[in-house]
Amino acid sequence: MADPLKPSRARAAALASSLALIAGGALLACPPPALAQAQQSGVVGRLVVQGNERIDAETILSYLPIQAGDTVDPAKIDVALKALFRTDLFADVKLDLQGGDLIVKVVENPVINQVLFEGNSSIKEDKLKDEVQIRPRGVFTRARVEEDVGRIVELYRRSGRISATVTPKIVELPQRRVDLIFEINEGAKSGIIRINFLGNVEFSGNDLRNVVVTKESQWYKFFASNDNYDPDRIEYDREQLRKFYRNRGFYDFRIVSSVAELAPDRNGFAVTYALDEGAKYRFGKLTVQTDLKKLNGDILRQLLPIREGQIYQDQKIEQATDALTFAAGAAGFAFVDVRPRYTPNPARHTVDVVFEVKEGPRVYIDRIDIVGNTTTLDYVIRRQLNVAEGDAYNRALVDRSKTNVRALGFFKDVEITNVPGSAPDRTNLLVKVTEQPTGQLSFSAGYSSIDKLVTDVGVSESNFRGRGQDVRARLSLGFLRQQIDFSFTEPHFLNRDLRAGFDLYSYRYNFSDQASYDTSSTGGTVRVTFPLTPNSLLTTRYTLRTDDVIVQDFLCVPGAELVSVVLCQQRGSYITSQFGYTIGYDRRNDPILPTRGYYVNLSQDVAGAGGSVHYVRNDLRGGWYHGFNKDFIFSFTGQAGYVDGWNGDSIRIADRFYEGGDTFRGFQIAGIGPRDIQFGDSLGGKLFAIGTLEMTIPTKLPEQYGIKAALFTDFGTLGILDRVNKVDPNTNLPLVNVKDDLGLRASAGISIFWKSPMGPLRFDFSQIIKKDFYDRTELFRFSTSTRF
Repeated sequence: MADPLKPSRARAAALASSLALIAGGALLACPPPALAQAQQSGVVGRLVVQGNERIDAETILSYLPIQAGDTVDPAKIDVALKALFRTDLFADVKLDLQGGDLIVKVVENPVINQVLFEGNSSIKEDKLKDEVQIRPRGVFTRARVEEDVGRIVELYRRSGRISATVTPKIVELPQRRVDLIFEINEGAKSGIIRINFLGNVEFSGNDLRNVVVTKESQWYKFFASNDNYDPDRIEYDREQLRKFYRNRGFYDFRIVSSVAELAPDRNGFAVTYALDEGAKYRFGKLTVQTDLKKLNGDILRQLLPIREGQIYQDQKIEQATDALTFAAGAAGFAFVDVRPRYTPNPARHTVDVVFEVKEGPRVYIDRIDIVGNTTTLDYVIRRQLNVAEGDAYNRALVDRSKTNVRALGFFKDVEITNVPGSAPDRTNLLVKVTEQPTGQLSFSAGYSSIDKLVTDVGVSESNFRGRGQDVRARLSLGFLRQQIDFSFTEPHFLNRDLRAGFDLYSYRYNFSDQASYDTSSTGGTVRVTFPLTPNSLLTTRYTLRTDDVIVQDFLCVPGAELVSVVLCQQRGSYITSQFGYTIGYDRRNDPILPTRGYYVNLSQDVAGAGGSVHYVRNDLRGGWYHGFNKDFIFSFTGQAGYVDGWNGDSIRIADRFYEGGDTFRGFQIAGIGPRDIQFGDSLGGKLFAIGTLEMTIPTKLPEQYGIKAALFTDFGTLGILDRVNKVDPNTNLPLVNVKDDLGLRASAGISIFWKSPMGPLRFDFSQIIKKDFYDRTELFRFSTSTRF
């Protein structure tokens, strides 16, 4: 075992003055170097370096503020000594003037060969290496070791082990090298026995325990990381409590004290918060004052998300400030300063707020730096920014730029922060992104009420070679679908704000269980997307494909059909040539995980410009989101479509709408809508409408588990067949077994989302509320996708 910072080999005498000794776990300081120096004066004729092994004499003399010919005295020698010690290269230095020669005797600090950790089990070695500043091949100094000991102790303190001790030791190696070993005694983990609140009247202790991040230790919380004592986390919890009360009207709320007491048996802490809740306040008079000519205070006041008489909330003040800043930016004022001024009225329990909108200092963007994009090329991110270097700083445009970068879907997190520029009126923008996997290997499966398991797999890459190009080469093999397709999208076609691409595909659907027929399609699509406004897009497209509806001949013997006669009418091959467009309007606050805002998409396709099929297809989709907080997010999404023929054509079975599965939980794929009840064949419909209400709910599980949940209800309808599909072609009589009813269908249930090691999983548990007797249901469905 190595001796504590005390070598025991041949170089012990030389190292004795360079290394600290350990006594009782503390580092002992060496004597001040100046005490070992001769107090001499005179003229320096020559400089002589002695004792150096690795460091050149010229390098040592370059640090020395004395040259040949200088006159020295004790003061100058002391300055020279301090200059050499400040380099951290030497354990000891002596200066001695002998007959005109200034002798510089040095003892070099050892070089660290490796840094080792012993006794650590709760904290991984990689994390400890990141924490310490000493590195292999660096110079060993007493001060640096002391600093790193403190860093390691602080790391353990933050993890709840306040009794941890660290003892540094060295092992001497040849050529003045040493191994540095930190021996760690982690001690017991200091948990949280109890969290107490004093003075709380409006909210119970349990309510407030859900507010703070620190949690009480429980034997069953195996993976909890916030149930230990951490003073920094306690301070953070104070701020969380303040936000909680201030966002519920308690303007005068304050925390009198927060005390953590160690239990007598030292097995944990009891944390006690003494609170002064104060009275509940409401918003009083709200005013917007501005001296800017183009802005009207009364008009700005109408934009405030606050009304007099509402419960006072700090977050409402922040939202109002953002709204005024955005409005001023939209009006052309890139430099505004919005400051709220409060006037509380304790007698009436109201708070009057005056928002002062002033012209702020003019600031211009000096430089835009992008960091964290290990895969995505810089120009892919820069072309999403609404600001450029040299532009006036505009917060509204910066926020919009952040949304644009998030909308790419390439990054887990996007932050745009201001960094001081080269002058007071200059700022740099730091765009920090965190890459996330953009390739996807997907797998889905569904379990139905008739014991049918359906699987599907596919592969895609949405950021090809970091250029933002979307390339998908997919081979899908499953009971329901066999598909091969290739698609390519260039997001900045011809270096313009145009998204252009093409799709080539061939697929075959096996509807033998749902409708006793197969369908196959082969074709391609070319498309172009361009923005109309900052929040709206228009996509135009052209599609050419050939479709085949396949029903075996022996199933369609006239008068002895084994499948619905409607399917027998649809057999054959058709060519579809269609033009279409989609116009979309998006005001969501986040395109990936929205908590506020809405979106609407309208699509229309017209077939008949050539080919053998004539129809007009319309599709409307949209959604509205409202987040009450990070746990409760309500959404209403809906979709509707209608397709009808022209030029005397009816709608073929392959061009109708089919809903169920992921689009209508609780029902199988093609589980709702018109059906031939004699054979159980789904016939699809010309009209559908489906709505979804969903509310995310907390699971009370630790966040690191990655499990979330949502309550949902799906409701809608599907129906309408052409008259020709309801009449027997042989007898011209109505087909009594064909049911076509636009009745309401509805289901409700819970969805569980889990970020598992194999990828995100989704489990849907459904209960049917309303259905027709011929609909096909399923109680459970799950799906997953793995990113790479």
